[in-house]
Amino acid sequence: MSAKPHTTVIPHYRGARAIRDRLPSASEPWQLGKHQSVGTDRSNHHALTEVLQRAISHSPWKWPKRPVYFFADPHADAEAFTASLVASGGVRKTGPDNGAIALTRAGREGVFIIGGDCLDKGPSNLQLLRSIRRLMDTGAKVKLLAGNHDVRLLMGIRALGLERDPRTEHLFIRMGPKVVPLLQEVHAQYLGGKKALHGIPDKRECRRRLYPSKHWFDEFPQEAAWLMPDQAIERELVRMRQKVDSFEDACAAAGLSLRDVYATALKCRELFLKPRAEFGWFFHEMQLTCKEGSFLFIHAGLDDRIINVIEEDGIGYLNRQFRRQIKHDLFEFYYGPLANTMRTKYRPVDMPLTHHGVARAYRQGIHAIVHGHRNRTRGQRIMLRQGMIHIEGDTTMDRNSRRKEGLEGFGAGVTIIRPEGRVIGISTDYPYAKVFEPETSPHKPAKRPHAGK
Repeated sequence: MSAKPHTTVIPHYRGARAIRDRLPSASEPWQLGKHQSVGTDRSNHHALTEVLQRAISHSPWKWPKRPVYFFADPHADAEAFTASLVASGGVRKTGPDNGAIALTRAGREGVFIIGGDCLDKGPSNLQLLRSIRRLMDTGAKVKLLAGNHDVRLLMGIRALGLERDPRTEHLFIRMGPKVVPLLQEVHAQYLGGKKALHGIPDKRECRRRLYPSKHWFDEFPQEAAWLMPDQAIERELVRMRQKVDSFEDACAAAGLSLRDVYATALKCRELFLKPRAEFGWFFHEMQLTCKEGSFLFIHAGLDDRIINVIEEDGIGYLNRQFRRQIKHDLFEFYYGPLANTMRTKYRPVDMPLTHHGVARAYRQGIHAIVHGHRNRTRGQRIMLRQGMIHIEGDTTMDRNSRRKEGLEGFGAGVTIIRPEGRVIGISTDYPYAKVFEPETSPHKPAKRPHAGK
């Protein structure tokens, strides 16, 4: 890998100059971890080479047959998402609106993978969803992965339609104050008329329907004991006490009474759960994971139990289990192994990924995990976890998260995986495009083509 910056791998940005000027115009070899460079640091270079050689000893390394554009954690910032599409070279802007886009030739040839967490945090939940729908309507091949923030909404609004049960009756309030901006948007856009609260019960009854019962804190531990360890149950009780105490105040601060919240929750059920409703496609299109070549795409990460499912039954079965559980068993889904793929940060409290599990993943042709969930402020990052390459793609797009991190405006970021054997990380927060070209690639291009052609 050359250490000299070059421009030949940079996509052709076809959008507003305000976007183009913030994107990198040259590239450099991708850095492993925080400081060490794959291209210049011998120890880390050798560590990565060893991992690659170990992986291909189990099964050949395969690059995707088509370009892949991976976007992680747009978090309700439609402008940031559109800028990220432009950064990929797969989309060109045709006008000032976020929906004014068209596919480039590169976009028609590739697949767009949205890595989950489309909702919460940012300023425009519904506009972001409309931007994704617009991308689909251009004819783009789009794969939509489940993120923890997205599924929390699904469980919350679906639980309202279930009989009272300590395993699920808390799931609406379980969303906590983070869902309030979405509720505020839906209320403002759909429930602004004088008859918005027609047929909605009084405040006391709304509270009863939205909140878990007063006995929930005693009943949930008994119902959950077969699935969750004691420490996990206790953490859940602590979280729920905090959310029960803070939810109504957060709603009031946003100008929503409990009657408004209940009416809005019912509207959300209509918008998201009815197949022909405006956002009925969102959860219908969602899947847990997908694989392109040797790269597995997932919101947060893997653990040994999920690798075992993939080894025994395959990725298709894993996605079918996801679909079944979010429809028929919310409790088992959210507190079982499937949801760990959407929230793990490889902490001691998370389900473990071991070297043994990684070896089994290698045998299934999985050599690298591409994910979001762990937000970065200097572009994408490559990490080795138990000997598995992890490409962290959450570049902190949404402006509300960026403000907390001391970053300005909205961000843009995309991870591009090219069939000829190259991974490119592009972000507005790093001056160069990061280029990863494993030396174990089964075929190296004789000439580096311009991405996007």
